[in-house]
Amino acid sequence: MFNLPIGLRTKVAILSLFLLCLPWLGYQYVWEMEKYLRHGQEKTLEGTTQALATALHERPKLFDSQASFLTQVQQGRDLYAYPLSGPIQLDGKLADWAPYRHKSINYGDNHQIFKADPDAPLSVNFTHMVGKYAGYLYGFFEVTDPNVVYRGKNTLNIDRNDHLAIATLAPDGKFRRYIVATTKDGWISAFELPEDPALSTPVTPEIKIQGKWKKTEQGYNVELRIPLEMVGSKLGFAIYDVNDSKTGELEAIVGTSAIDDVNKLGTVLVPSPEIESIIKGMSHNSSRIWVVDKHGRVLAKSGDIRTSNSVWTRTVKEPTNPGFWEQFKQKYLHPLYYRILTTPPKDFIDSLQDSTVLGGSHIKQALSGKQGSTWRLTPDNKAVILAAASPIWIDDKVMGAVISEETTHGIRTLRNKALEKLFNVIITIMSMGTLALFFFASSISSRIRKLRDEAEEAIDSQGRIKQHIKGSKVRDEIGDLSRSFANIVGRLGQYTHYLENMSSRLSHELRTPVAVVRSSLEHLGLQSLDPDSRKYVDRAQEGVSRLNMILNNMSEATRLEESLSKAELDTFPLSKVISGCVQGYQLTYPNKEFITEISDEDLMMTGVPEYIAQLMDKLIANALEFSLENTQISVSLSAKNRLAQLSIRNLGPELPENMAEQIFESMVSVRQQKAQEKPHLGLGLYIARLVTDFHHGKIIAKNLPVDENDKSITGVEIRVSLPLN
Repeated sequence: MFNLPIGLRTKVAILSLFLLCLPWLGYQYVWEMEKYLRHGQEKTLEGTTQALATALHERPKLFDSQASFLTQVQQGRDLYAYPLSGPIQLDGKLADWAPYRHKSINYGDNHQIFKADPDAPLSVNFTHMVGKYAGYLYGFFEVTDPNVVYRGKNTLNIDRNDHLAIATLAPDGKFRRYIVATTKDGWISAFELPEDPALSTPVTPEIKIQGKWKKTEQGYNVELRIPLEMVGSKLGFAIYDVNDSKTGELEAIVGTSAIDDVNKLGTVLVPSPEIESIIKGMSHNSSRIWVVDKHGRVLAKSGDIRTSNSVWTRTVKEPTNPGFWEQFKQKYLHPLYYRILTTPPKDFIDSLQDSTVLGGSHIKQALSGKQGSTWRLTPDNKAVILAAASPIWIDDKVMGAVISEETTHGIRTLRNKALEKLFNVIITIMSMGTLALFFFASSISSRIRKLRDEAEEAIDSQGRIKQHIKGSKVRDEIGDLSRSFANIVGRLGQYTHYLENMSSRLSHELRTPVAVVRSSLEHLGLQSLDPDSRKYVDRAQEGVSRLNMILNNMSEATRLEESLSKAELDTFPLSKVISGCVQGYQLTYPNKEFITEISDEDLMMTGVPEYIAQLMDKLIANALEFSLENTQISVSLSAKNRLAQLSIRNLGPELPENMAEQIFESMVSVRQQKAQEKPHLGLGLYIARLVTDFHHGKIIAKNLPVDENDKSITGVEIRVSLPLN
């Protein structure tokens, strides 16, 4: 992380993790807020149903005295007039009933009222339903009858043929019966029978009952409508099957109920227009209101839960003319947000849209006298619907319930908007925090890198102090570290300077006493001494000579450094200098074989040829000292990538481990600690490095690869790279 120290990186990581917890906490807060909003919506919806139920309390006239007060509802006998979305075209084809056919009931063996031959199979059945639109009760009868018998054109009898019988307890309290019989396909003929059920004549034409009779392959269809003002709370239909028009013998009667007695009739429940007018105002809200009787049958309905015109969504509408920020959010941020969020769908499957009977735990609870609410998912799992129910009381009895339904789209939209704002704030804060941390970490990193660079540049590869570190004035931990480094480098520089000058000082201070001892020994050597004394004088002179050689070696490096600082550079052919040196070595060391491979090119370079010769002297001296007897010393010189590659190889002992770089330091030697003819202070390769550095080159030492045929043969190669012109 920005090349920070491990401890500082850990602290920054912990701080970053803590900052990442803030978005998570905000996200959890919004989800908790949504839970409370849902709870509030639930209580609000319960209050709505309670208020509407209060408007319906103790108003028995709003509830049909027969249909709503039934103790038990018998399907097929007790009819329900389904609300129709539009008027039915009376053509006998039944096409307009297609959306409602799943609500129809088939009447057959279980609904037979009379059969002439009990052992014979029932030959007639029909499918039927009724619906309500405007001021009419619509109905259809899809009759299966293999032998359709029409009414004779010249007969006055209307019951000696196949016909439809209708009976109702009219709103005026009278029992009325009607027969629908026709002489041919087309518009039906309806007749009213006498009030006395024992009489079938005389009949009176009833033009208010309109419809069509149409013959089919299976039998015939009857499609009709009756004004609601003619229909009371009780209603029954029956199909009379007559196979012989001459005898008029009745084969069977199948119907919703017997129609010869008012007490045998079933009830018909027609949605109440009075209740619909009371709850109509709720259609302007996003709620859907149902009013059901105590059997769960729908008495009225208002509103649509698919509408988006709710108080929740109205409060979060986007501005009509968004600015740059709004356009940026809509184009770039929202597609990213809604990979996580879910947009409330504009359309979903509403399984209760056309329901005529409602059920559920909340309705059961309301019909038991208590408020109830429940949540449910739509069949396509796209929407969550909240439903609340409150009981309707009449004479201390629950006669129905008010149900209110809403989706959670508004709350989900509000939640999404809250999360959008939260994400916007998080992105803004995180961006600013990231930038602040970046600049903060970059500042710390740059200061640490600067301190690192100063520390690396203060000491060269040989451990010598090249420059001092300037301590920082900033009062923090890095500033303290910088000042500590500056103090350490300063003290180390003083100590290094003392060590570097110690050899020259020792050499200077020891030369005078050595000269005194030498002159004294020379005068003493001129005297006539006995053999024993002469032996000690010779040994003393030998020791003084060795001591003088040590002093010369110690001062050689110092003199070379001083001369290098004052040397005048010249351009010379490196190949000729190396060749001349090698020729001199062959004459100086006739017992040693030198193998040369020197480039024929001049290899011009800038420097001091005398120092290059001194470099060769030190490298050859080192190779001679460590080479085995009867082995060769290889000297090669070539050019590659504007660099001269000088290589000196000798066979002999390998370099100790981790000593390939240290042998070029001052006062470092890898010779075994034993008596030597000449003193060695480890300055030869050090001087070679000084000359190489002066010419901006590099010097390295490495062991030669092991010979696969004879692993006992080892050696060392010293390679010098010098820049060419």
